Amino acid sequence: MIANVIRLAIALACVGLWLTLASAHAGDAPTQSTRSAAEIMDILMWNREPVGGPFALTDQTGHERTDRDFRGRLMLVYFGFTYCPDVCPTDLQAIALALDELGSDADSVQPIFITVDPERDTSAHLAEYVSLFHPRLIGLTGSADAIRKVADAYKVYYAKVPLEGAGDYTVDHTAYIYLMDRDGNYLGFFPPGTSADRMVEIIKPRLKEPAR
Repeated sequence: MIANVIRLAIALACVGLWLTLASAHAGDAPTQSTRSAAEIMDILMWNREPVGGPFALTDQTGHERTDRDFRGRLMLVYFGFTYCPDVCPTDLQAIALALDELGSDADSVQPIFITVDPERDTSAHLAEYVSLFHPRLIGLTGSADAIRKVADAYKVYYAKVPLEGAGDYTVDHTAYIYLMDRDGNYLGFFPPGTSADRMVEIIKPRLKEPAR
């Protein structure tokens, strides 16, 4: 069943949209995932390894949140960063539109944005950012180690990349929207650029499934 969800999700977007990498020089980054973006895509496409797991992070109000806080609801989990120029805002807007389309059913879906740039994305900064998209969107941050652990669990690639001559940096990252069931188990992913309508199409049948 999981494989079917993954294949259906893959069919919803063009192959060219699977990855979003802001720079071609991730290999020069001082901090990056141990696996390449291509390896991670392969794991997700063919369900080669478990995806997801427990986490303890800090939300935009400064309170600790764990994965167990969201039991009984589907989760839409997205990894990105607030300084992301285009892909992150586009995908977060699609999530927000999907929630609006779901109407009252959206109460059973928890959207979560986990930063891959905890150095800049403090709770206060996340509070300003997530409010731009949807009132129910929860932003999570934490220590670099905590973010690395949850990113590894969800098979997320990210790498800090200095910008030449700017004294600043960007973050290369994969941009999948993970769909988790009411018990926190992985169901599949939506590739970057998936429309709100397509998300609703996949989510609605899952809302009829009870927690185990």
